[in-house]
Formats: sequence, C-alpha cells, structure tokens
Amino acid sequence: MLDTLIIGGGAAGLSCALVLGSGLKKPFAEGKEVAIITHQKASHLHNALFNNVLGLKSGTLGKNILTDGTQQLTDLYPEVLQIENEKVNEISKTDKGFLVTTNKKAYNTKRVVIAVGYTNLLNIEGLESYIKPHPRATIEKDRIWLENKDHLIEENLYVAGTLAGWRSQFAIASGSGAHVATDILTLWNNGKQTKVHDKTNL
Repeated sequence: MLDTLIIGGGAAGLSCALVLGSGLKKPFAEGKEVAIITHQKASHLHNALFNNVLGLKSGTLGKNILTDGTQQLTDLYPEVLQIENEKVNEISKTDKGFLVTTNKKAYNTKRVVIAVGYTNLLNIEGLESYIKPHPRATIEKDRIWLENKDHLIEENLYVAGTLAGWRSQFAIASGSGAHVATDILTLWNNGKQTKVHDKTNL
C-alpha cells in the first residue's frame, strides 16, 4: 500500500514528487511511501523552448527538463519510487483508498495525484464524471480539466497542472504540483501548515 501515487512525469508531476521527496525524512513522514508513474509520452514539454522562466537559462529545451527532472528525483530522493514504461488505464475506489491499474500492474494507494496533460485524449477510466471543458483555454483547442476545488477533486484524489484548470505555462504547472505536495505534507503533519525549504548554512 502506497501513501501517494503521482500519475504523470511532466512539470506538475515531477515538481510534486520533488517536494514530497524532500519531506520524506521529516519525522511526520515516517513510513510514508511515495511513487510516481513517469509517463511522459504526451507531455507538451517535448517541443517546448524556454526563454522566459525564472531560474532557467534562456534556450532551455523542455525535452531536457523531462530527462533531467527524473534524474534529479533519482539523485536527491531515491526513496520516491519511479515507475517507468507504464500507462494508467483505470482508477477505482477501494475501502482503503484507490486501486490504480496500468497496462502492466495494479497499485493500491491511499491517495492519488493526477498530473497528466489537459487534452481531450485523456482516457483513464473512473475519471469520466469529473471531466469538463477547460476554463482557461480557447474553445477551438478542445482542452479539458478535472473539476476540483483548490486541486482537490474529492477526498485524497488530487489533480495538478493544466488538468487542474490552470493555464499552460511551465511555472504555473510546476507551482501547481508543488502546491499539491505541500497540501499532502500538511495532511501528513496532522493539519499543521507545512512546507519544506532547503537553506544554506551561511
């Protein structure tokens, strides 16, 4: 039984995993198991070029962020299980949380973070009732979102990034993933508002 399973290895999913990973060594996170299904095939980062993102060198390619991001997660927080080469087919409720079924395996988890793209190609069974037209995209693009309130679809079921209804900007998607992670850290910490900052010793 996982505590949290993140679906999607783009900006929102990897940001969520990094922040959760940084909190795993805290006393309140003892025994928590986090995993991410790093499916990246449909990510818009594959053809992205970044010149206007704070902290990224002008000319940074999105496809490099995808590979560098998973490596960063491996290097810094190897406790976060990375599940590669699997695509989620269904999410169903259980008496203890959720069962996430991929094309290869099934995973039991207390909570799920959905952080895949906002195209109408989304075909994960179990999410149909939450799908609505995207509120911040042009109608012609036929984008969708999963209806939510402050990233929460229902108890222990979260959505992050563009699929949460946010605009398609790298910084916004990354921040959305981090937002969800701090909400989960706060849950782990018995409701005490929680964030994780690294600091220098100077």
